[in-house]
Amino acid sequence: MLYKIIITYLFLVAPFLILAQEPTISVAPQQQVPDSILSEYISAQDTILIDSTGIDTMGMVKEEKPVIDAPIDYAATDSMIVSLDGQKVYLYNQAKVTYQNIELEAYYIELDLETKEIYAEGVLDSVGEMTQKPMFRQGSEEYESETMRYNFETEKAFITKVVSAQGEGFIHSDRTKKIGEEVFITKDAKYTTCDADHPHFYLHLTKAKVISNEKIITGPAYMVLEDFPLYFPIIPFGYFPNSPTYSSGILIPKYGEEQNRGFFLRDGGYYWAASEYFDLAVQGDIYSRGSWGARMKTNYKKRYKFGGNFGFEYAKNKYGEQGLDNYSVGTQYKILWSHSQDAKANPNQTFSASVNVSSSGYDKQNAYNMNDYLTTTKSSSISYSRKFENTPFNFSMNLRHSQNTKDSTMSLSLPEMTFNMAKIYPLRKKNRSGSVKFYEKFGINYTANFRNSINAKESEILSSSFATDWKNGIRHNLPISFPSFNLGTVNFSPGISYNEKWYFKKYNYNYVEEGEFPDNPSGIPDNVQIDTITGLNRVYDYSYSISASTNIYGFYAPRNPNSKIQRIRHKMTPSVSFSYRPDFGKEHYGYWQEVQVDDEGNTRYFDTNLGGIYGGSPGRGESGSINFSVNNNLEMKKLDTRDSTKTDEEQKYKKVKIIDNLSISSSYDLIRDSLNLAPFSIRARTTVAGVSINMGTTVDPYMVDENYRRIHKYAWNERSGIGKLGRVTRANLSFGMNFNSKDKKKGENNEGNNEDETPGPPEEVLPPIFDDYLDFSMPWDFGFDYSLNYTGATSASNPNGRVTQTLGLRGNISITNKWQMSAMTNFDIQEGEFALTSFRLNRDLHCWNMSFNFVPFGYRKSYSFTISASSSMLQDLKIQKQQSHYDNFNF
Repeated sequence: MLYKIIITYLFLVAPFLILAQEPTISVAPQQQVPDSILSEYISAQDTILIDSTGIDTMGMVKEEKPVIDAPIDYAATDSMIVSLDGQKVYLYNQAKVTYQNIELEAYYIELDLETKEIYAEGVLDSVGEMTQKPMFRQGSEEYESETMRYNFETEKAFITKVVSAQGEGFIHSDRTKKIGEEVFITKDAKYTTCDADHPHFYLHLTKAKVISNEKIITGPAYMVLEDFPLYFPIIPFGYFPNSPTYSSGILIPKYGEEQNRGFFLRDGGYYWAASEYFDLAVQGDIYSRGSWGARMKTNYKKRYKFGGNFGFEYAKNKYGEQGLDNYSVGTQYKILWSHSQDAKANPNQTFSASVNVSSSGYDKQNAYNMNDYLTTTKSSSISYSRKFENTPFNFSMNLRHSQNTKDSTMSLSLPEMTFNMAKIYPLRKKNRSGSVKFYEKFGINYTANFRNSINAKESEILSSSFATDWKNGIRHNLPISFPSFNLGTVNFSPGISYNEKWYFKKYNYNYVEEGEFPDNPSGIPDNVQIDTITGLNRVYDYSYSISASTNIYGFYAPRNPNSKIQRIRHKMTPSVSFSYRPDFGKEHYGYWQEVQVDDEGNTRYFDTNLGGIYGGSPGRGESGSINFSVNNNLEMKKLDTRDSTKTDEEQKYKKVKIIDNLSISSSYDLIRDSLNLAPFSIRARTTVAGVSINMGTTVDPYMVDENYRRIHKYAWNERSGIGKLGRVTRANLSFGMNFNSKDKKKGENNEGNNEDETPGPPEEVLPPIFDDYLDFSMPWDFGFDYSLNYTGATSASNPNGRVTQTLGLRGNISITNKWQMSAMTNFDIQEGEFALTSFRLNRDLHCWNMSFNFVPFGYRKSYSFTISASSSMLQDLKIQKQQSHYDNFNF
């Protein structure tokens, strides 16, 4: 009886106890073990190493590399069943198997160690939806399917209903065969950039081969939109690059038609991924009526050193028919360069560049961006600077450019160099003890600047003469600062300024009785001959000055104890300075030359350094000017009624600025015999209801004669009323404001922190049934800018001066989450007409985008309607209808 109990225990009970104890059985790969020994019971955490052996032709035992040469880890949350022979394992619910870099997750997984295969599938939920689909990961690859069978030995697999991400796109396939680690073959698949489970559009691939992270090669294919097949046009074959890193390739051109330039292919070319340090893109445009263009752009970067980009564009546009009056040919160019240096590369030396130079007509005829079209001024700078360590010296060099594309004027400064010495204190001891002595505050600094520049039309730059047309010189500046001192609350600062300019030419003037020189500069009679004398010409001047400034405060507190205003503070900062400069018009200086100008013997003084790059000669006559200015600031402290939670007495009040700044400045020359008082400059800035307002005006205290030349008669002696203050020669006023809708989500996230709301009863909470209703709120923003400018009368032909007023409007509105609309316009109030006006309507179609742009009038009158794929990979997959602004006029 005992042996029966033992046998029953060994065959019935012991296996279950072995399973419950989760033993680990490991077989070393180098052991020659029969396959039958592997039929042991294992659990989810078991590690199985399998070795296969063989016999060669000589009859010797030969060891082969095992197919499964790494641990297989698996687990499941529901149940795990092992077959009696130990060759199969069945995993249920959130099953997971890991082998080397392969990871598989699914609801059900079947692992067959004998055939080296693994099978996985999902499960249908209560509503018939497939859940816990097999998710296969191998390295960087990841895809989901409904069923999957994979062989560890051949690395081949059969997959059904799989969706795999390939770069920016997705491949949906009913049945796929995996023939390599990253190689797939599929039939009747869908390629799309739409990330929806059921894509809105796709390319139906009759057959395809996918090499992950490299390329996709297809046979015949056709487009399907919203499940409607478009068999024509059919794509006989396809090639889709699919590299995770950037690579070289052809840039597909855009196509279209313009009325003036004809049919076109635009932006076609080649992209060269040269290396990790730089790349190069070469593109071109061609039009059926002879116009063409070419562009090249390169990006470069060296990590921790520098980076930037460079671009060159050239265009040749032909308009009209050759032989007719409207025929014209224009060539334009554009150069763009941006370079920056890493701040850590060299802290004592920097090099940077920002270049934007083009011919005046380039943006007008070739710009497709509205901001480029509106830009009329451009500037460039190439800068190098060097700081000499442990010294007060530094050096900088700049190449500058500026141009106005309206009148085609260009200004070049090639180069401009500056050597600077920071302020030093020569009388200060190196090893000083105690406080700084009065004389030790004496300081001096030095600046030298060299410039070589020209200002001319674009067409005249290359043909200009360096000796006569270019301006150059060196300027030395040596300000000497004396120690400032206080007398009471007034601070005094004396100083001496010395300036010296070195020019390389000067002018000599001669009256020629019968001569005529109509090319003389403005203001010089035609019968005065100008001779240029080359050589070093030294021009210097100096002045003495002393300034005084202080702060004066005024306070006002309302007597009413219930007033919300606690106090009003007025801060006034007056400043007065006196400067003296000697008469540099004396003959021994040689700066001014007295020359006869007519037959009657009348003479005039002419500047021998006229038009110098740093200005002409110092002014004639002594100057003893008193400069004065007053800055005002007005603010108040009032009770903050929006926040009743503050308990501290000071925190209950907040500061409110009434006038941010109000300044008045002018000067009076004590030595001049007339017109001693300079015009008053008045500037003001304030904020009203969140609107920043800027105002400014220039008031001349003197009257003018019939030729609008200033005369020594004060306006307050000749006029009455407001005119007694003086003549307004210039004035401006500008303000703007932005409005936007309330952000409901932000309000919910900051509930209780909004200072504009007072605590109140809680809002009524709607039943959950209303949660699915659409929120009809439409986020929007709107803004405007107003500008008023006045210029006083300067001649009899314009006695009332000139006034310009402009109003700019802009706005955006999100009609729904998918619909957005924007508009902008500028209105010239004085002329009563609109300037550039544009409307834009955009619709997000998930994987597609629809946009409509409309400029209703003006030179840029045009429209465009485009439906295009959102993915940049399929940027040429679009439907477009447009009318170019180039079709408005015959050039």
